[in-house]
Amino acid sequence: MLLTSFRLLRPRYEASQDRILEWLADVHTRAEVTAQAGSEVDAAAFHARMKRLIRHVCCGSDRIASRGYSVADPENSQHAESALYDVSRAKGGAGTSARNDLYAAEVNAAFERLYEGQPAPPSDLVHVTCTGYVSPSGAQRLVARRGWGDRTRVTHAYHMGCYASVPALRIALGLASTGQERRVDVVHTELCSLHFNPAVHTPEELVVQSLFADGSARYTVCAEAGDERALRVLAVHEIIVGGTEDAMAWRLGDQGMRMTLSREIPERLGRAIAPFVRELCARAGLDFGTERARCVFAVHPGGPRIVDVVRDALELEDRQVAASRDVLRRFGNMSSVTLPYIWNDLLASAELPVGTLVVSVAFGPGLTFAGAILRKE
Repeated sequence: MLLTSFRLLRPRYEASQDRILEWLADVHTRAEVTAQAGSEVDAAAFHARMKRLIRHVCCGSDRIASRGYSVADPENSQHAESALYDVSRAKGGAGTSARNDLYAAEVNAAFERLYEGQPAPPSDLVHVTCTGYVSPSGAQRLVARRGWGDRTRVTHAYHMGCYASVPALRIALGLASTGQERRVDVVHTELCSLHFNPAVHTPEELVVQSLFADGSARYTVCAEAGDERALRVLAVHEIIVGGTEDAMAWRLGDQGMRMTLSREIPERLGRAIAPFVRELCARAGLDFGTERARCVFAVHPGGPRIVDVVRDALELEDRQVAASRDVLRRFGNMSSVTLPYIWNDLLASAELPVGTLVVSVAFGPGLTFAGAILRKE
C-alpha cells in the first residue's frame, strides 16, 4: 500500500517563537494579577521572573523559529488576546466548553479547505485528533454536506497523542486492503493552542506552551498512485513500554486538556528505541545494522532533545534526522500531524532518491512507541 496525495493546511496565524515567548510572559503576568485581585502584586517583578524562567526552560528561536495558531495572533497586539485567553475575566482563560466550541468550528472549516477541488469521495475517511471532541465530527459533517453518505465510511482515531499517525496508518491499511479500488483518506486536525493555561506558571507547563502548535493535513492510502510520488508501507509496529504509563498524559481539565511530561522521557526513550527499531526493520524483512547508513529517519520531534536522543541511541548522522529538525524549527510540535509533515517533506525532496527507506518513529502516552518503515517510490 502507498501513501500519496499529501495536502497540508496551516492555521490562520503564524508567529515567531521570540514573539510567542514574549506573549507568554505577558499573559502569565496578567493572569497572576487577576488571580491576586485585591492583593498587592508587583507585576513588573513577576513579569521579569517569568521571562527568566521562560529563557531557562523553554525552547528558544534557535530550535523553533515559528509556530502556527488558530486561537490568537501573538504577532499582532490587537488580536493577541482572543476570547479564550482574556485573562482579565478568568485567570486561566475560557473554560473547556468554549475551547471545544472553537475546535468544532475550526475543524469544520479545515475539512472544507482540505477538500476544495476534490469532487470524488474516498471509500473511507479516517479522522485523527487528540485536541478536541465533537459529535458529529468534522469528518461526518463533510461527508453529509457533500452527499457522500452512501459511499464514504468515517472512522475516528482519537486521543492517542503524538504517535497517532502510525495507528491511523494501520487502520487505513486495513480498510484499504478490503478492495483493490479502495481509497482511504487520513485527515489530521490538531489545535494544541486551545489547551494552554496561563494561570499555571510551572516549568512543565511553560515547556508545553513553548513547544506545541497547530496544524492539519490530508493524505491518501491506496494500492496504486498512478504518476504521483508515493511512500510504500513496508511495515508498522507499536509497543507500550512497561512502567512508563505516568511519564506522559493528557487529562481533561477546566481550561482545556492538561498535559504532563516527565523529565524521564528522554532517558526511557533512549533505552528502548534501538530494540524497537530493530524489531520494526525485522518486520519489513530488513536488518537494521545493514540498512542503517542508507536510511533517513522521520522522528516525531517532541522537542529538540528527543531528536538528539534518537540520533545518539541509533548512532545516526545529523543528515539522517535533518527533516525532523527542520519541521520542528518551521512549525513546532503539532502532535499527531507532525510526522505526516515530515513525510511530505521527504516525499517532495529532490535530494532523496527513489528507493530510499524512511524509518518513522513517534511516541506518546502509554508510553507508546509507534513506527513505520516506508520506501520512496
